[in-house]
Amino acid sequence: MSSSKRLKQRKVLLMGKSGAGKSSMRSIVFSNYVAKDVRRLGATIDVEHSNIKFMGNLMLNLWDCGGQDGFVENYLLHSRSHVFGGVAVLIFVFDIESREFAADVINYGNIIRALEECSPNAKVFCLIHKMDLVQSGFRHSLFEQRAEHIRAASESFGEAVEFFPTSIWDQSLYKAWTQIIYFLIPNAQTIESMLQDLAEVIHAREIILYERTTCLMVTHITKGTELQNPFTDRFERISSILKTHKHSMAKHMGVPAGSANFAELQIKTGRFMFFITRLTENTNLAVSLPPYEYIFNSARVNISLMRPRFAELELSNKKRPDIGSRTESNDDSRERGEGAN
Repeated sequence: MSSSKRLKQRKVLLMGKSGAGKSSMRSIVFSNYVAKDVRRLGATIDVEHSNIKFMGNLMLNLWDCGGQDGFVENYLLHSRSHVFGGVAVLIFVFDIESREFAADVINYGNIIRALEECSPNAKVFCLIHKMDLVQSGFRHSLFEQRAEHIRAASESFGEAVEFFPTSIWDQSLYKAWTQIIYFLIPNAQTIESMLQDLAEVIHAREIILYERTTCLMVTHITKGTELQNPFTDRFERISSILKTHKHSMAKHMGVPAGSANFAELQIKTGRFMFFITRLTENTNLAVSLPPYEYIFNSARVNISLMRPRFAELELSNKKRPDIGSRTESNDDSRERGEGAN
């Protein structure tokens, strides 16, 4: 395989106390489980390794580490360099209802010191999980309180640690994992730059890039009036809707949920037009547009023309190609007064 198409591997540790929900969230995000089905999952024994291809040229080497005391002691004393060496990201999961939170933080501190020793440049994400079990009025304050205690035990990683409240029963899980994946993608800023140019060309109000298998958002471009959109969790909601739709298609087609995909989804109203379509083999693109048919048709054609360039970027680490050619622009049509509904 040529060096330009060689997979970029990233080692990811998924750690936390046994029963915190690590394997459940991994199964929902990467194995197309639904929340009600994770009850049949057993406890993780030692380490479960998963190699997950993501976005064409990214391979996640995910280590789901059992949280029982004996396993953690083995990681720290006997397999320290093996487990904590070469880590790009540590995801540590805290159970919000744990009755041994102080002990959980001490355990976290020991793991942080091992990570600091073996992989000082790693990124740390802390997910305070099972937030659905806390009364809604107390969630924010309890989350902030727990995050403060955990940050104090984060040694040199300190202020760089990112915290997320999560639950398998709502879109908060997708929000957290979206940020984790964004950090891992080697050319995320280049992809964003190309999407920014594409949004200008097609006069999009918003463009959202999703990974096809997991339905996780990779990045988005938001412009104009959409900057004031009050539904700040809309990206994760769409992830959840896409995931549910994939399960429905898989059920009726008799195929695994990970294999079910759709060609295109379109919504047209008097206030906006919206469609989700394939961009590359590994990504879907959601686009929000003004409510004019000529803008809608032009956008679909321009996206089709751009697919080979995004595919090339996805399989390499090259700098972004310029977006030069396009179909007749919306400005050109507007000057002739055509297409308005």
